[in-house]
Amino acid sequence: MKGKQKVSEFTVVGDVGETLKKLLEDDPWTGIAPKPEVTFKSPKEIKDDGGSTNKVSLFLYQIYENPHLRNEEPLRVNDSHLRTPPQVLDLLYLVTPYSDDKTQEKYILGKVMQIFYDNAALGGTVLQGGLAGSDEEIKLIINPITLDDLTKIWSAFQDVAYRLSVSYLV
Repeated sequence: MKGKQKVSEFTVVGDVGETLKKLLEDDPWTGIAPKPEVTFKSPKEIKDDGGSTNKVSLFLYQIYENPHLRNEEPLRVNDSHLRTPPQVLDLLYLVTPYSDDKTQEKYILGKVMQIFYDNAALGGTVLQGGLAGSDEEIKLIINPITLDDLTKIWSAFQDVAYRLSVSYLV
């Protein structure tokens, strides 16, 4: 299955974000770049908050129902009852590094990409919130969007210049 999340609780969207944040915060972050603060702020909010520390933004910019799993057959509960299958959502995150040093930004983004690649399928004790202890699995996949689409995303943040970023499908 491609990066999909079954909706079993209304908190699932926030729980996925908290899982990604904890994954990055729990990594020992060895390497050249110092460990950044992980935030869910949009590029516009980060521009306006003025801080100068290293940061990485996990900005959730789009949510949609997975079209391939939309019409799954109902699940049989017993001989006389059927249950609608769980809703499956695709979450699109824009991952953007921030630092006063542009070289550090590249290292930060590279490290985040390495962590996500090394942990491409998350389950079990890594999951946070309502997902914790469930048999749910979160998959992290780079979402190869075109430069035109990336430009459209960035143009939505008024008065914010384009920055190096990567889109992930979760």
